[in-house]
Amino acid sequence: MLLLNYSHPLTTTQLEQAEALLGERPDVRQIAVHIDRGQPLAEVACQIADAAGLSPDEWQTTALVVNPPGLSPLALALIAEIHGRRGDFPPILNIRPVPDSVPTRYEVAEIVNLTAIRLAARGRR
Repeated sequence: MLLLNYSHPLTTTQLEQAEALLGERPDVRQIAVHIDRGQPLAEVACQIADAAGLSPDEWQTTALVVNPPGLSPLALALIAEIHGRRGDFPPILNIRPVPDSVPTRYEVAEIVNLTAIRLAARGRR
């Protein structure tokens, strides 16, 4: 399992939480995301997908989970880019603040199966 991390580095605790949810410890590929907001998001999404260093075959055959970037429009464009390369949606991490933590800490709350969400939504058409 390969975790493409387009966000802040994950803590040891967050990696343990991801492992518990995934059933295995993922290999993490940290991908830096610093963008020029003047550049079209489609181009940026392509560039940061390329930065994962996966071949076309690897995009289609590697078990992936994605921690998307925090910038929502870029996260959406990246997921669309990855879908085009894979043929389906990758699962993503949902990282949320731990309630009442001081200082604020973040936890891996769930692995979100985007394909399952899509399929459920199709039933509501």
